[in-house]
Amino acid sequence: MKNIKAVFMKQILDTIKNKTVFIQFLMFPIIAVVMENAVKIEEMPEHFFAKLFAVMFIGMAPLSCMSAIISEEKEKNTLRALMMSSVKPWQYLVSVGAYIFIMCMVGMSVFAVLCEHKGKALTIFIFCTAFGIILSELAGAAIGIFSKNQMAATSLTLPIMMIFSFSPMLSMFNETIKKIAGITYLQQISNILNGIGMSEISAKSVVVIAANFAVGLVLFTAAYKKKGLE
Repeated sequence: MKNIKAVFMKQILDTIKNKTVFIQFLMFPIIAVVMENAVKIEEMPEHFFAKLFAVMFIGMAPLSCMSAIISEEKEKNTLRALMMSSVKPWQYLVSVGAYIFIMCMVGMSVFAVLCEHKGKALTIFIFCTAFGIILSELAGAAIGIFSKNQMAATSLTLPIMMIFSFSPMLSMFNETIKKIAGITYLQQISNILNGIGMSEISAKSVVVIAANFAVGLVLFTAAYKKKGLE
């Protein structure tokens, strides 16, 4: 716990200095607040922008932050120094993952307030978005570990992040994209968030999200076995 706490505090200090990472936690909640209060269109679904940007936040912030932090510290040899200072790889990953998870959940609380969820609806919203954040962190960790440096990580992260994050929005206007995006966890999370209070969570959504988690775990394990955190 001492090592985990030390790395956790290190990430807080690093984020204060690293504006690129810090803005990822603020951008979408702020945009959602502005859009929810500034844009009013007839027949637009209730809390449309809050739900839309919540899904995009899940797909972008944890994934990009996780890959950026790991790849940057690999490039600057910070990880090597940590490993030599008795910090085990799992302790480092737990610390970074917990830090990003907490920061993202703070941002997600803004979306929960905007959506005005209470009781069972709030529980479903928090649980669903929390699991989505963990899935994105897993993907980000795999990319960060696999990449040689931060530039390589950015090159991999950007297209993956854009495809996954924007597909739920594009699927609203194109049935073909909707069918293809249906195999991704973000599309299913979007379906669940949009159906809160109106429909039950479908078995398909649960199966797809579980399958995505299994695939993410396999990719992370493969990247870790091949590259490690040396």
